[in-house]
Amino acid sequence: MYDVKTFNAIAQSGLDTFTNDFEINQTDDPDAYLIRSVNLLEAEFPQNLKTIVRAGAGVNNVPVDKATQQGIAVFNTPGSNANAVKELVISLMVATARNLFAANNYSNEHTEADVSQRTEKDKTKFNGTELAGKRLAVIGLGNVGSMVANAALALGMKVIGYDPYLSANAAWRINNRVKRVDSIKKAVRTADFVTVHVPKNDGTIGLIGTKEIADMKAGVTLFNYSRIGIVDNRAVVKAIRTEKINHYCTDFGEPVIADSDKITITPHIGGSTLEAESNGAVQGANTVMNYLENGDTTNCVNLPNMQVGFETAYRITVIHQNVPNMVGQISTQLANRNINIENMANAAKDKVAYTIIDSDSLNQNNEDELISTLNDIAEVYRARVIKHQG
Repeated sequence: MYDVKTFNAIAQSGLDTFTNDFEINQTDDPDAYLIRSVNLLEAEFPQNLKTIVRAGAGVNNVPVDKATQQGIAVFNTPGSNANAVKELVISLMVATARNLFAANNYSNEHTEADVSQRTEKDKTKFNGTELAGKRLAVIGLGNVGSMVANAALALGMKVIGYDPYLSANAAWRINNRVKRVDSIKKAVRTADFVTVHVPKNDGTIGLIGTKEIADMKAGVTLFNYSRIGIVDNRAVVKAIRTEKINHYCTDFGEPVIADSDKITITPHIGGSTLEAESNGAVQGANTVMNYLENGDTTNCVNLPNMQVGFETAYRITVIHQNVPNMVGQISTQLANRNINIENMANAAKDKVAYTIIDSDSLNQNNEDELISTLNDIAEVYRARVIKHQG
């Protein structure tokens, strides 16, 4: 039996995904956390905690390095809210192109008896443009960016994409009519709209700043539905004053961009739809179960992605530093206890490695001693045994 502790409101569809081998919120020393936006950066983790799964894309609310040091695997659920973000970006693209926000404000302010005549006289103030034929630059062609690009094509737009880290799987999702370029400058220089969809890390903070905005054409509309800090908001404000940027839409407010009729701020609702919350919860629940029951690390952010068929009675997993002779030390401890290795897999991600060993000769008598010995190795973060289900 495994214990899962949830934070925030996890959709019932996700909770219903767990099998009878999982208990929910029955202890403060669980095997897994299933979270959304709770801030864990200063949290103390219980000793038994083996995994933290975020039902969402970003893990900025999780201290990943600290979790790794404690042998805790951290996961996200990429793609679960991609359609929700795509639809919001496309809707805002239409709204800004057609000046809908200003038009709505006008209509609410003018409700007098002669409103029809006045409207006929004033409505040309809100003349907008159509999206068909306009150019859209998509910076980041992952789960969200690829969907935005394809949707824009369906609206008759011309789409330019930039993503130096595009994976082979992501590339398959992108319509071949998206023109890919090798720099932000080439992507934005002729674009009427620019939208940013990249993860937040040291390499993407300030990705769109004064220099990149200078490369854009005058009157561009800019969208940031990735994370705060990826677009330099101070540079945006300056560009709006000079009319370099016509409109800016973002999901992340801060004082410097407040109270401007050229800036639309949504309250971090990009992925907040009933469908996205359900998708993330279900994907998160499956991720918890796959890791705890099989050691599967698909979509893990601090361990290499590994998915190995589990056919033996026991599986030993070891999270450890990516240094020489670790596999040798681990296998020696098994050999010393006459534990035969039926299958072994090992992979690394930066400074962290993950080893999976399958065996039929492990038993209760040698299990506890083996795991204790492996955990005593200085470079090991956590070793555990998984018993085959069924």
